[in-house]
Amino acid sequence: MIQFEHVGKTYPPNYRALCDINLEIDRGEFVYLVGASGAGKSTFLKLLFRAEEPSAGEIRLDGENIGKLKRRGVAALRRKIGLVFQEFKLLTNLTVVDNVALAAEVTGASQKDSRSKAVSLLRELGIDHRHHDMPLALSGGEQQRVAIARALINDPILVLADEPTGNLDAAVADETMRLFAKIRARGATIILATHDLKLVNRYGTRVISLRHGELVDDLSRVDAGDGAQ
Repeated sequence: MIQFEHVGKTYPPNYRALCDINLEIDRGEFVYLVGASGAGKSTFLKLLFRAEEPSAGEIRLDGENIGKLKRRGVAALRRKIGLVFQEFKLLTNLTVVDNVALAAEVTGASQKDSRSKAVSLLRELGIDHRHHDMPLALSGGEQQRVAIARALINDPILVLADEPTGNLDAAVADETMRLFAKIRARGATIILATHDLKLVNRYGTRVISLRHGELVDDLSRVDAGDGAQ
């Protein structure tokens, strides 16, 4: 599903964020992207979402070279991808349900259909009882559930998560990981960047390690596979 072929990313004047990355990720995989701060994790995700373009090499999604996409193609690509961030990035002036529905409306879905689907997703994630509340009235774990619902509303084939448990306590982080397991069960491929090796050891099925922009390990963790089923 995803191929990185000799991918590099250099920022001016001469900072190599990624260097000669080669890998493939199959549809339906749950992949952890690990490494210290500055290892290149966020850049890796930005390249997949076309928030950045590679300085070298090619990235293919379902056989399509995403680096060659024009503006309309980039918009279509992003509709296939759900994003979950550490900071949640919810709109504080909109209710929970409107935060989720808006992600569908901007792709052209009707307000009625968007709200109906948003309510259904919030129910699936166990937070439909808060759908008329404002984001700042929610706990961190509840806000993360809303952010996950927003990421799922357009039925993405790929979910990218950048340190999604970084601001959560251990219990809520575990709960969040169980939600990601549900996302994978829906058929989505998940790439989750984290520095929390405890989560990796508990839930990881495949672990890609970056160091100073280079791929240093790509390991399957079949012994931990049940945690992400």
